[in-house]
Amino acid sequence: MKINPTYSILIPTWNNLNFLKLCIESIKKNSTYEHEIIVHVNEGSDGTLEWVKKEGIKHTYSTKNIGVCFALNGLRPLVTTNYILYMNDDMYVCPGWDQALAEEIAAIGHNLFFLSATLIQPRPFFCKSVIAPADYGQTIESFDEERLLNEYASLKHPDWQGATWPPNIVHRDVWDLVGGYSTEYSPGMYSDPDFSAKLWQAGVRIFKGISRSRVYHFEARSTGRVTKNRGSIQFLRKWGITSASFMRHVLHRGEPWEEHREVGGNSLKLDLWRSRLKRALTIFKDVKIKNIWEDQPPARIEKTGDA
Repeated sequence: MKINPTYSILIPTWNNLNFLKLCIESIKKNSTYEHEIIVHVNEGSDGTLEWVKKEGIKHTYSTKNIGVCFALNGLRPLVTTNYILYMNDDMYVCPGWDQALAEEIAAIGHNLFFLSATLIQPRPFFCKSVIAPADYGQTIESFDEERLLNEYASLKHPDWQGATWPPNIVHRDVWDLVGGYSTEYSPGMYSDPDFSAKLWQAGVRIFKGISRSRVYHFEARSTGRVTKNRGSIQFLRKWGITSASFMRHVLHRGEPWEEHREVGGNSLKLDLWRSRLKRALTIFKDVKIKNIWEDQPPARIEKTGDA
C-alpha cells in the first residue's frame, strides 16, 4: 500500500498558549515530514486566538470550553490528509516520532489499525505503556530540552498493546466509520477508551503503541478546571463492561506487543459477569446529563480555516 506520510494533527487547546507554542514548535522542528496542524481554540482569553491567526494556523474557535469531543469532531471538516492524529497541547514530539508511525502503517498494509506514540512523563504513572517517571521538566521554565533530546532514544521500552490515549493516529475513513469521538462523554472523561471500543466494534484489531515514536508529556492538566462527566459509569452502561476490564482483557493495554494476542478466557467471562452486576447497580447512581435547553446556548464553533 502506498503511504502518504503526512498527517492532520488535531490539537484542542484551552488557554494554554505557552505549551501550545512549544508543542507546535517541536512538530515543525522534530518531524521528518511536513504535517497539517489544525487547532481548536477554546475561549482563547490568553491570546491563543490572536496567535494562531498571526501564525496562519488552520483552526476553529468557540467562545467557551466545549471539551475535547466537540473540539475534535469540529476540526474534522478541515482535514485534507488521509491520517488523523490527535495530540494534546502539552506535548513535545521527539525527532523521528512521525517516521516511526509512517513505517508501522506501511508495514501493516491496510487501514484497520489504531496506533499510539509512546509517552515520556515526569511523574510516576499507573500504566506500563508510559515511560515514567522520566522528569525533563514539568513547566515551560524548567523544561530541559537539550537533555531530553540527548536521552529520549536511550530510554528502554518495548512496543506495547492497547493504543488509546493521544498522540494517536487513525485513517480518516475509519474515523468517519465510527463517527469520531462520542460527544455524550463531554467534556471528555473516558472518551479515549470509548473511541477504542468503537474501533474494536468496527473490526479494528491492531491497537499498538510504537516505542520509537516518542513524545514528552508535561501533564499540564486542564481537567481540574472543568466539571467532569462520570465517564466510567457512562462507559459501563454503554458497553456492558468496565473500562478497566476492557483495557485489561481485550486491549491488554501496556503489555508488550504480540502479533496475535488472545482475547477472552475465563478471566474475561468473570469480569463480564461482574460488569453486568455493576451496571445493574448503577441504576441507583445519578449520572447528571447537562440539559442544554435549561442552560445558556452552547458555544458556537466557528470554522475559520486559515487566519
